[in-house]
Amino acid sequence: MTTYYHYHTTPIGQLLLAGDGDYLTLLGFPQGSMARRHELPWSKDSKPFREVMFQLDAYFAGDLQEFDLPLAPVGTEFQHSVWNALTEIPFGQTWSYGQLARHISRPKASRAVGAANGLNPIPVIIPCHRVIGSNGKLTGFGGGLKTKQFLLNLETEVIAPGLNFA
Repeated sequence: MTTYYHYHTTPIGQLLLAGDGDYLTLLGFPQGSMARRHELPWSKDSKPFREVMFQLDAYFAGDLQEFDLPLAPVGTEFQHSVWNALTEIPFGQTWSYGQLARHISRPKASRAVGAANGLNPIPVIIPCHRVIGSNGKLTGFGGGLKTKQFLLNLETEVIAPGLNFA
């Protein structure tokens, strides 16, 4: 099976988009602990990502609050349960790792939830940036804390212009 890729310019840098032509399987950051680059056998082609790019542009313009894209993240059953729950965090809001663990009926699994959150292969679209520490502070993020802060500020600004997440 062929994996296609494209780098898309956004306010948070060149995002790597990768997938099989039907499903998006990866969104990689240009910096941070989850920085990703394409792999040698992949084929460069922007066509499979037209809708992804359109929706990302609308999100960054403040015109889209919920992505509707065919996604195929690769992970365990537990990781999928966490990633699915992430999509239920309302735009412009944040949950703690504990809230997320309780939401998936695993109240004692905050650390495992945090690990799954950190391995999210399609950040921004699967909004792992909406998870913060129980004390309300920003915690690690694969694209770096500045990127996480930017995304949270973007969403807050759309909902309540003039306010910033701090």
